Amino acid sequence: MTDYRRSCCSSFHRAVELVGRRWAGVIIHILTEGPGRFAAIESRLPDITPRMLSERLRQLEAEGIVERRALPGSAAGGEYALTKKGRDLARALEGIGAWARRWSNEDDGAAPAPSRAHHIKRGTSSE
Repeated sequence: MTDYRRSCCSSFHRAVELVGRRWAGVIIHILTEGPGRFAAIESRLPDITPRMLSERLRQLEAEGIVERRALPGSAAGGEYALTKKGRDLARALEGIGAWARRWSNEDDGAAPAPSRAHHIKRGTSSE
């Protein structure tokens, strides 16, 4: 049996854990469209609580994925934006999004069955 520490580097594991936190990937995706204020981000995520959004934004900021920018002339206002590191991560997440679209089946959640031609071509047909 292979030790997972040898087959999966710790930086990969850490990255998967980061984007796998609830709402983290969606927040990153929203910010790919441009900077947003807290209320604007929250309005795009109707099921998130303000506390959870605040927590995720702080975690993403601590990781250097998101930065909070003060808005000129606004005492309490600020906006959140992806950093260079965050934009790079967003590009990586695009691949996961493409995979999800390819393999999701909105009717029942099951992955599409491989085509029969695929099975025949590989010689794995049960007929």
